[in-house]
Amino acid sequence: GLLVVVPKGVELADPLYVRVANAVDGGSLFWRLLVVAEQGSRFSLIEEYASARPDVRGYSNAVVELFVEQGAKLEYVSIQNLSQETWHFATHHGQVGRDAELDWVAGGFGSKKGKVRIQNDLIAPGATSRVTGAYFADGSQHLDYDTFQEHIAPSTESDFAFKGALRETARAVWRGMIRVEPDAQKTNAYQENRNLLLSPDAHADSIPGLEIMANDVRCTHGATLGRVDRDQLFYLMARGLTRAEAERLIVRGFFQDVLD
Repeated sequence: GLLVVVPKGVELADPLYVRVANAVDGGSLFWRLLVVAEQGSRFSLIEEYASARPDVRGYSNAVVELFVEQGAKLEYVSIQNLSQETWHFATHHGQVGRDAELDWVAGGFGSKKGKVRIQNDLIAPGATSRVTGAYFADGSQHLDYDTFQEHIAPSTESDFAFKGALRETARAVWRGMIRVEPDAQKTNAYQENRNLLLSPDAHADSIPGLEIMANDVRCTHGATLGRVDRDQLFYLMARGLTRAEAERLIVRGFFQDVLD
């Protein structure tokens, strides 16, 4: 495991980078990351899960805890790029304090079967969390995400936006929940999941949910499933691109806001 503490008021110009790799065929990784952003600190941290080779078989089980204290800002990037012969399970939990910000990017591109839970607790007024997720699966991959936005204090804000593209017989499941506690008035929360299906046998399930126990809130959600637009394909192919090139360009456009 790894402990990262950035002291009160410290700002780091360059991001911290952590790479967790499985180099042994049949090996298991049990990983724990604890990050504390003390009051008024600002920094970025990139964490990558990887395999030494594409054919390495393995098992990965990760736990991440993020504590963002008053007035701090943490930018956290988590990239799962394990081999397609690896099973991956992970729990990521963030706690955001008064007037603090957590900007989170989650990427899922590898593993054979994967199950990831992401939870953000907004525990004090002015807390803000933004989570942007992207996943791409092909072959027989199955990626499963549970996201949970827990609004405990009043005047908090959260934004979850997940996008996925699926090819061949790949599967994806996203379950999202916004929970607003009785004292969390003036909550502003949003969640969205969009999926692009690149083959007739790919499949995605989107299951958004709301649990609201306060009466002065703004909570919305959305979920979409769709295939590549035939008119867009025709337009690009009529200008000399092959179907594969045109499709690649459309997929890149679909993910552009995440890439930005």
